[in-house]
Amino acid sequence: PRSASVALCLSVSRLSGASMITFNLDDGFTEAVVRGYRSGILSQGDYSNLGQCDGLEDMRMHLAVTDYGNFLQNEPSPLQTMTISEKCTEKLVEEFNYIRCNASAELGKFLDYITYGYMIDNVILLLTGTLHERDTRELLEKCHPLGKFQSLATLAITTSPKDAYKLVLVDTPLAGYAQKCFTESQDFTELNIEVIRN
Repeated sequence: PRSASVALCLSVSRLSGASMITFNLDDGFTEAVVRGYRSGILSQGDYSNLGQCDGLEDMRMHLAVTDYGNFLQNEPSPLQTMTISEKCTEKLVEEFNYIRCNASAELGKFLDYITYGYMIDNVILLLTGTLHERDTRELLEKCHPLGKFQSLATLAITTSPKDAYKLVLVDTPLAGYAQKCFTESQDFTELNIEVIRN
């Protein structure tokens, strides 16, 4: 029986290029973490119970007995819906960053691609807000945490798409995507920002 299992392992390694044997070296821990996160997703019963809650305090108590634990524990009463949204986003970003830090090179690249959409949304938010003379701090608070990058606030002082590209975007992962849009446009207008977005 033992020689049969060794032969089976050898034949599997030949068929899959030994990738199954070495899978745990690169991706085993990350897969276990993701499986743990998946098992913590609210069940249909949890959603039914949340639907029957009379208020946000009842919802806080129900979430405390799930894998969401006590992430709302330190929030003062009365609980606000915006607070719940912010705390859920914080939890998502924290878990995403944990997976990203422990990911192999290939998975890390994939996870980086996920953040690019949020980066684009944040850039468009800042450009549109600057065009309408909104406060930069207020705009930065509205930016999604997965799309924040170091020089994001600098976009608020740029006056043309060319400047935005040369001063900010050239050093970001968006440079390859944004080069054509940001170097050809003449000035920031609603139409040009919409073209850049698409």
